[in-house]
Amino acid sequence: MTYYEKRQVDGKFDEVVERTTDALADEGFGILSDIDVSEAFAKKLDIEDYPNYRILGACNPPLAKQGLDAESDLGTLLPCNVVVYETDDGVVVSMVDPETMLSVVDSPELDGIADDVKSRFDRVLASLSDE
Repeated sequence: MTYYEKRQVDGKFDEVVERTTDALADEGFGILSDIDVSEAFAKKLDIEDYPNYRILGACNPPLAKQGLDAESDLGTLLPCNVVVYETDDGVVVSMVDPETMLSVVDSPELDGIADDVKSRFDRVLASLSDE
């Protein structure tokens, strides 16, 4: 069972981060957190050559509210992480699979929310691949 979906995306790293953020916004997601792992490693571990790696904490407020109304502790799994990173072959966008993530919660009320988020994330990845 995979816990993510990913696509290789054409473009420069910063451009792909911006396109990813825009595509998420088109699907109703804002970015609550933006963690620059490469920068953190440089500051905290003195690693200067770690490849570009960003973790975007994406949230769709109406869907988050539905989920939290159904399961108060769901916040431990939020926001949904979207990762943009560089490899030798180019830039990759990877997103958590919400169906897999929410499968750990025994709450049928969340199934529809997970399906909705997955559909939105699938459209985001498809739009990035089409560009």
